[in-house]
Amino acid sequence: MSIQLPDDGPCAFCAYLSGERPYTVLARYDLIAVLVTREQRGVSHLLVVPIRHAQTILDVNEGESAALMRGVRAAARVIATVEGSPGIAIWQNNGVPAAQAIGHLHFHVAGTLPEGGTEWGDVEEMSIAETERIAQRLRRGAAL
Repeated sequence: MSIQLPDDGPCAFCAYLSGERPYTVLARYDLIAVLVTREQRGVSHLLVVPIRHAQTILDVNEGESAALMRGVRAAARVIATVEGSPGIAIWQNNGVPAAQAIGHLHFHVAGTLPEGGTEWGDVEEMSIAETERIAQRLRRGAAL
């Protein structure tokens, strides 16, 4: 494969999924998990990731691929229902030239900001307590 992957050391998402490092897990299934990112770029910004370490979209199998798409759709529905977002942004990057920063496949799902779009610049990293509050609000408002 010729995709240039990020040299990001031990996988942060694998550490989050194993419980080695704290992170807010909104939902976890056999093949995927939905996380509340600490870098909120929209009105509720979630990440949908495969449980198994897969670096890019080219590395997932058919079952994971289907589960990821179901997870992306469910995350979008939860955001639309709870946040009332007028738009949902979904993006996914493969390789350093495509702005992939973490070498574990992940889909971003974010409700649009009040002024439209999502925040592409630097955003302040939230605490786990703050992302847990987002998760509680989302769980109360809709099933994932």
